[in-house]
Amino acid sequence: MSETKSPLPREVADAYVDELIALDPVLGTYLGVKESSSGLPDFSPAGQEATARLARATLARLDEAERRPGADSDVERRCARLLRERLTAELAVHEAEEGLRAVGNMHTPAHAVRDVFTVTPTGTDEDWAAIAERLRAVPAALAGYRESLALGLERKLYAGPRPTATFVEQLTEWSDTDGKGRGWFEDFVSAAPEALRAGLDEAAREATAAVVELRDWMRDVYAPAVEGAPNPVGRERYARWARYFNGTDLDLDEAYAYGWSEFHRILGEMRQEAEKILPGAGTPWVALAHLDEHGTHIEGVEEVRVWLQGLMDRAIEELDGTHFELAERVRKVEAMIAPPGGAAAPYYTAPSEDFSRPGRTWLPTMGQTRFPVYDLVSTWYHEGVPGHHLQLAQWAHVARDLSRYQATIGGVSANAEGWALYAERLMDELGYLTDPEQRLGYLDAQMMRAARVIVDIGMHLELEIPADSPFHPGERWTPDLAQEFFAAHSSRPADFVESELTRYLTIPGQAIGYKLGERAWLLGREKARERHGDAFDLKAWHMAALSQGSLGLDDLVDELSVL
Repeated sequence: MSETKSPLPREVADAYVDELIALDPVLGTYLGVKESSSGLPDFSPAGQEATARLARATLARLDEAERRPGADSDVERRCARLLRERLTAELAVHEAEEGLRAVGNMHTPAHAVRDVFTVTPTGTDEDWAAIAERLRAVPAALAGYRESLALGLERKLYAGPRPTATFVEQLTEWSDTDGKGRGWFEDFVSAAPEALRAGLDEAAREATAAVVELRDWMRDVYAPAVEGAPNPVGRERYARWARYFNGTDLDLDEAYAYGWSEFHRILGEMRQEAEKILPGAGTPWVALAHLDEHGTHIEGVEEVRVWLQGLMDRAIEELDGTHFELAERVRKVEAMIAPPGGAAAPYYTAPSEDFSRPGRTWLPTMGQTRFPVYDLVSTWYHEGVPGHHLQLAQWAHVARDLSRYQATIGGVSANAEGWALYAERLMDELGYLTDPEQRLGYLDAQMMRAARVIVDIGMHLELEIPADSPFHPGERWTPDLAQEFFAAHSSRPADFVESELTRYLTIPGQAIGYKLGERAWLLGREKARERHGDAFDLKAWHMAALSQGSLGLDDLVDELSVL
């Protein structure tokens, strides 16, 4: 009998993806797995523990795989390091029972349940039949989520009052989008073929009823129970989440100081650009407020979607062959309008593994129909091209050379957000942001990312505001001070600022990854340039960097330096 060889790390990683998809049909749908279209995950404590058991078993298999001949090759080594780091970070979060208090304005199980319908195939009757089955699974999925939150209450593991209140508001909007009792799910199935509508309408009403039931419980039971609980998470919880989102054990005090240094640098540049727009404005935000009223803008929701599509199409045409080398299927990206009732920030969804669903950028309109251009250009370089889309679509394109895990679910937030912020800076370096309006908008976006480092760390660790700060020097951060600071140093409207602060309270440690990740990408490029000297080829470096899959910040600079 021949001896069966144990798998190498990439095989272990890809087997993990297959097993995780079986537990998480939402993940399968985002990857384009047709069989996942009809189901939803088990968000109960038992479902969470099943995912954790899979992670532990995978780590045990990885121990054996790393001892095999060939496991020390670059491709196997990178995959093994990523898999071990990611699963270890995820288990740390699970074992701290963070899943029993997952409440906020984004990235909760309830958001996953709703948002997955926006990427579920709808092209055939068979697709709509799967959607009907998925709709009928909504009540059980939300009941499992509620079971986890109830256990959290029992164990005194509370979400913050502010994220809880915002979440209740969102659930209300999902259950009554037009103020007449018609929910989001009913709106979604209105596009279905007429012959299938009866069953879909009934399933959609059942899904909406489950949302209402969750909303009522959150409002009447959960919210009173967490009233008075602290919104900041403290240093221990924050460090755990920072590892999860950044792929490294950060020196949080150094990162906080770096945020302030970037704040002062960017503020100086903003003042120079503001003088070009409105001489004597006093602050850059006076000039930005002037642009809100008098600057270049787009009128109409569909019009802004078309304009954003054109912005990305032009970027692809001009960057491909000069600073990137793009496969044909990577060149396709779609601009979309986000469904109402979510967070205020734009976002991106990656293509399915076979590219049958392209990468998409999403603009939340927040009820507006007039869109200043200064606020959009660098943001779409970030979300679309050359930002998230080029990285995540390239990962999908080279998945066979990496592993399925590295190209999909093994992503580290700070790596991806750092690349996207690097992409904004790259477009500035390449001369795409010479227009004063657009460049001030870019710097405003950079300032927002620096402010995130300051307030996210400062607020959760309740740090002291430095003596050289123009804002409340010597005081200690609170969520109210964080919101005031953010509003005073951002062009964003009040509802966006409020949504952002709720987001930071919901997912601590994530928002700092933009600037810290950008710093890692810039340092890796600088070291690679020093290593190669005059032979350094930026296009070749970009493509090699985008083709190595995800890495935590522990490894990113080292790997980028040797490309």
